[in-house]
Amino acid sequence: MGRSLGIIGVLIVLVVGSYLYIQQTKSSSMGAGNPRAVIDITGVKMDLLHMAQAERAFFARENHYASLEDLHASGDLTVFQNHRGPYTYSVSFTDNSFRITATYSGPPNPEAASSLSIDENMQVQ
Repeated sequence: MGRSLGIIGVLIVLVVGSYLYIQQTKSSSMGAGNPRAVIDITGVKMDLLHMAQAERAFFARENHYASLEDLHASGDLTVFQNHRGPYTYSVSFTDNSFRITATYSGPPNPEAASSLSIDENMQVQ
């Protein structure tokens, strides 16, 4: 069982890494003049994916979704920050769905996405 969990973990890392690489190349024109904006957006996307995976793990065990605070308290979300740079995180959820949103609240910056979100379909938008 331990070996299969290790293999699953490696596969998850490969899938998430590939997804982030593709997303980063797609969004490289966004914030191209501002490396900090690219770093923030990439970090936010990684955070959103991590939080969504925690939601799925919680759902598998409890049969409903939860707040970020509950995910952290349960141990499903091991690193919890309610922000990354100028982005703050919030979640809306029901028993059968969730949406985690990162909202930009920094100084006006046309290169920064105003918000990014992810839902139970694991698609960052």
